[in-house]
Amino acid sequence: MKAVIPIYDICSLTQKKDDLLISRFAPYLKSHRNLHLAHKHSFYHLVFFTQGGGSQTIDFQQVPVKANQIYFMIPGQVHNWAFKGEVDGYIVNFSVPFFQSFLLKTNYLEDFPFFTGIINDAVIDIPTGQQEKVIALFEELIHEIEEPKPLEMDMVRSIMLQLFISIARLGLNTVNNTTPSYNYTLLRNFQKLIEKNYTSIKLPKEYAELLYITPNHLNALCNDVLGISAGEVIRNRIVLEAKRLLINNDLTVLEIANQLNFADNSYFTKFFKKQVGQTPEEFRKTTNSHE
Repeated sequence: MKAVIPIYDICSLTQKKDDLLISRFAPYLKSHRNLHLAHKHSFYHLVFFTQGGGSQTIDFQQVPVKANQIYFMIPGQVHNWAFKGEVDGYIVNFSVPFFQSFLLKTNYLEDFPFFTGIINDAVIDIPTGQQEKVIALFEELIHEIEEPKPLEMDMVRSIMLQLFISIARLGLNTVNNTTPSYNYTLLRNFQKLIEKNYTSIKLPKEYAELLYITPNHLNALCNDVLGISAGEVIRNRIVLEAKRLLINNDLTVLEIANQLNFADNSYFTKFFKKQVGQTPEEFRKTTNSHE
């Protein structure tokens, strides 16, 4: 049984720049076979598939792999691949500080829906009419890395921002047609607050207070847009973190319960079983047996 799920930083994947890795995917995959197993990243990570099949698992949610699909991951997410046949495309890994020195708004990336950690927003099929444009941007990135010129890193950042904005527009057009912008912003602010406070704030009414709205308004918003209650959004984030911690066998269930700010081990076990259908020990056993 594995003791600890590996956490990779960019330095462990390349001997070059420790803030950035850009590569065609097939050679990257060939030299990093160990990444088929479950692992975490300490960096932002995205892959655009030009060919491929099989599946991948992001934060315990399995999604199919196919050509003209792009996926995005944020630091801390758990990931593994189960490819079938030949796979190729482009990969970009970049550190948390990579854009911070370039942009006045240091949390700019958080405004992109695919950098929220929500899997349904992070795996995107690129429409036929946009595929050439997306491939051209990745080719520009490869060219900049393979043939460095003055200000190459600033050019790389600007191309990456073009890519992010182009892909965000695909999803935002859909969102804006169905969700008023005020509600969308409110929901994103709720999700950001959960991300920062899920171990200490666990009640919808407390988040509603921070957002200057009523608990009923928050609940209606979540039900309308996400199809689940505000309480379930909070509980889902706590469960996700519990799962991430449980695959590290160096931590006891009691230590995980304490880390997630549960009053005691039995309360955490009851909460986890109600949400997942397994006790923490059962989840740990079945998850490790699949790796």
